[in-house]
Amino acid sequence: MSDFSLELNEDQTQIQKWVHDFAEDVIRPAAHEWDEREETPWPIIEEAATIGLYSWEFCANGFADPTGLTWPLISEEMCWGDAGITLAIFGSTLAVSGLVANGTAEQVAEWVPQCFGTPEKIQLGAFCVTEPDAGSDVSSLRTRAVYDEARDEWVLNGTKTWITNGGIADVHVVVASVEPELRGRGQASFVVPPGTIGLRMGQKFKKHGIRASHTADVVLDDVRVPGRCLLGGKDKLDERIARAKSGESSRHQAAMATFEATRPLVGAQAIGIARAAYEFALDYAKERVQFGRPIVENQAIAFKLADMKTEIDASRLLVWRAAWMAHSGKPFENGEGSMSKLKAGETAVRVTEEAIQILGGYGYVRDYPVERWHRDAKIYTIFEGTSEIQRLVIARAISGLHIR
Repeated sequence: MSDFSLELNEDQTQIQKWVHDFAEDVIRPAAHEWDEREETPWPIIEEAATIGLYSWEFCANGFADPTGLTWPLISEEMCWGDAGITLAIFGSTLAVSGLVANGTAEQVAEWVPQCFGTPEKIQLGAFCVTEPDAGSDVSSLRTRAVYDEARDEWVLNGTKTWITNGGIADVHVVVASVEPELRGRGQASFVVPPGTIGLRMGQKFKKHGIRASHTADVVLDDVRVPGRCLLGGKDKLDERIARAKSGESSRHQAAMATFEATRPLVGAQAIGIARAAYEFALDYAKERVQFGRPIVENQAIAFKLADMKTEIDASRLLVWRAAWMAHSGKPFENGEGSMSKLKAGETAVRVTEEAIQILGGYGYVRDYPVERWHRDAKIYTIFEGTSEIQRLVIARAISGLHIR
C-alpha cells in the first residue's frame, strides 16, 4: 500500500472540531455586532484565552505539526466563523512569525509569550512593515534604524501604516532600514518592548471589511530599544550587510522571510470565508422556492454552486501543499506559497459574490451574513501581497527572469 494520504490524523481532526465548535458557538453569534461596532472584541479574545485558544502554547503546538497542516485547518475554521474576529484573535501571530523568522532561539523564547500574555492579562503583538510610500515595494522602506554604539541602543524613526493591532499591541516587531542604499538587503527587524517611549498610534482606519480587527498607523519618534532587540543579533546583521556590500547574492529580506511563511495561512483564512458563503448559499438554494421548486434545481444556480465548491477545494489543496512544503523545508521554486494565497484570495472574492447573487436581494442586506463575508473577502487580494504581486513572484520563479 502507498504511504500517501490526504486523510487528516486523529489529532488534526480533534483540533479542527474543537476550533470549529468555538467558531460556531462563540464567534458567529457575535460577528454582526462587532462588525457594526468596528472595535476590538476583547470579550471574545478573553474567552479564547480562557480555553487556551489564544496562547503561545496553542500557537506553538499548532506550528509543531510535522505535516504543516494544523495551522491552516485552524485558520480556515476560525474564518468560517468570522474573519474580522479571527484577525483580532490571531493578529498577534503576525508578530510571532516575524520573531520566529528572524530572531534567535533566546529572542523567540523571551518575546513570543509576551505577544499573548495570560488569560488574566491579555497582551497583543503587531508586525510593522508597510509604510505610506512602501506597500508592495517593501524594499523602499523609509523607517530608519540607527545604532548608538555608546549606549548599545537602536534609534527608530518613521511611520508604519495598515498595521494590525498597531499602537494597541504590547509588543511591536518593526522592520526598518539600516543601510538604505542596499534597499531590501539593508533591512532588519527590531522588537519594540511594551511601554517604550516614542511609539504611538496614529490614525485608526475605518475599513470596508474585517472591521473587528484593529488597523492603524504606528508612529516611531526617536524610539530607543536596547541592542538585544535587534532580531538575529548585530553580528549576524553585520555579516549580512558586508556580504551585500561586496555584491554577494542573498535571498534574505527581513519582511519577505515572514511573508513567505504566512501566505499559505492567509490563504487558509480566505478559504474559510469562501466555505462559509458557499454553505450558506447551498442551504438557501435548497430551501428557497420559486416557480414551484427549490432554486437549486435550476441549472443556472446548481452550476454556480458546483463551481464554488470546486474552486474552494482546489484552493485548499494549493494551501495544504504550500504549508507542507514550508514546514518540510522545501523551497518554493515555482512560487507555491504565492500560488496558494493568490488562488484562495481570488476564490473567496468570487465565491462570496456568487453567494450574494444566489440570495438575490437578501444577499445584499446586512440581515444576512453573505454581505459581510463579501466585504471581508476582498482584503485577501490586497494584504500580505496583492494578487498582482503574487503573480509577479510566480512569474519570476517560473521564468528565472526579473519580470518588472
